[in-house]
Amino acid sequence: MNLKVEPLDLQMADISGSKWQEVRAEELDMDNVSLAKTKINNVNMSQMTLNDVNMSGIKISNANLSGLDIQHANLSHAVIDQAHLFGTEFHNVVLPNEGDGNYDPDGQYKPVSFHSCSLTRGQFKNCDLSNVEITDCDITGLKINGILISDLIKDK
Repeated sequence: MNLKVEPLDLQMADISGSKWQEVRAEELDMDNVSLAKTKINNVNMSQMTLNDVNMSGIKISNANLSGLDIQHANLSHAVIDQAHLFGTEFHNVVLPNEGDGNYDPDGQYKPVSFHSCSLTRGQFKNCDLSNVEITDCDITGLKINGILISDLIKDK
């Protein structure tokens, strides 16, 4: 493919409705840009950096997100479906604090839930699991502080 090389310096421009096909656009530097309602298909976004972005309502499908690093993010009401999470770590995941935009002083938040998930060999360390409900789950080998839960249940 012969590409026309033409660096563009767009400032104060409205390119809404533009269509790019078979375009190489590596190492772009965008600042204060609206990409709302943009559709991106079959695009290599590896090693891309997104900072101070509003991605509410975004849908990502058929994506390789391995090595993804998300920090200081609001993932409220996010749905993750059919995902491979081996080796994934969650640190300092909390409910909103007073002063956060979605803080509820009554603490009435929709619960975090896992449905039909394999958390085999998962580890929970220094976590608040108060009021957690475990229903219809295989608890073979489940231990809390080294105590096998199946032993506690059969002793009752």
